[in-house]
Amino acid sequence: NYFLKQGFKNVYKIYCGFNLNNFNIEDQEILEFKKKHKLEGKPIIYLGNCQKPKGVVDSYRALKDLDVYFVTSGTKRVKIPALNFDLDYKEYLKLLKASIIAITMSKFKEGWCMTSHEAMLLKTPVIGSGMGGMKELLENGGQIICTDFKELKKKVEYLLNNSEERKKISERGYNYVKNFTLEKFKKEWIDLTNKVLE
Repeated sequence: NYFLKQGFKNVYKIYCGFNLNNFNIEDQEILEFKKKHKLEGKPIIYLGNCQKPKGVVDSYRALKDLDVYFVTSGTKRVKIPALNFDLDYKEYLKLLKASIIAITMSKFKEGWCMTSHEAMLLKTPVIGSGMGGMKELLENGGQIICTDFKELKKKVEYLLNNSEERKKISERGYNYVKNFTLEKFKKEWIDLTNKVLE
């Protein structure tokens, strides 16, 4: 829409693709992950990549009274009283899978939001800001959009206390994002290249 409004005529949209085999994580792997990182006994809420633009500071402030493990990942760029793990990709996916909810409260316009997509592939419900392209992902995937940090705690508590709703949201999300395969991504790029070269 942005480029069309600028007057460009040849605008094509190709969605990102994922290797779905990376997301086959067994329950035993999650139990071992929780034990290894001392994350047993309470729900885990993933707050996002540990940087301010991703909304982790405001998310933590909104949710800090909850009796859960708050976890961020990646290089620690802000100091908040949450656990932070700088993990390789496989371990990061285990963290997302182990989390009861993934929070993606980005404060800038995301192109898509890979973290939301990955969480949905792992059947972890997402609550996100819906900024930029993330809105399309969350709406079509039946996740929860939260446009105000003041509303975040209420939405998180609702999911924490409602396992049936978490399951429904998880299934809706997975059924949408499972179609974004690496094969489809490659095919669409090849088709576009051939079209341009005609």
